[in-house]
Amino acid sequence: MLLIRPATIQDAPLIYRMIRELAAFERESHLCVIEESDLVRDGFGDDPKFSALIAEWGGLPAGYAVFFDCYSTWVGPELYLEDLYVRPDFRKKGIGMALLSEVARIGLQHCRAMRWEVLDWNQDAIVLYKALGAEFREQWKSVALGRDAMRRLAERNL
Repeated sequence: MLLIRPATIQDAPLIYRMIRELAAFERESHLCVIEESDLVRDGFGDDPKFSALIAEWGGLPAGYAVFFDCYSTWVGPELYLEDLYVRPDFRKKGIGMALLSEVARIGLQHCRAMRWEVLDWNQDAIVLYKALGAEFREQWKSVALGRDAMRRLAERNL
């Protein structure tokens, strides 16, 4: 009933829709500015920036995971899980755990660790991640610069 498979370029419209669904679930739709064409270029072009998995339940698209390699100067190669999303109608079927497990299997081929972020209000996910043995690094804060802030910083006189 459950099939997890690598995403292909034909999945770009589906991934785009599910990214928008995830942004709405996370109450952050206003921050989601990516376009489907960005996904095509960045995930399925000559120099892919990410990999993706699609979960299907009974032949229907149920969820996805997006991840990419990164590097820690303390640990070495790591895998960063950017998105893990299961559509509401398919939750409580083990699909999220199956996606997470598959990403971990992929990561074990070449990485020493796997990392991701979770919103502080998503208690169900936090409980699950703690049960899996995830370390919560409370003293570390996630930091991001948007495009305009990056431009201002880049234009600073040294």
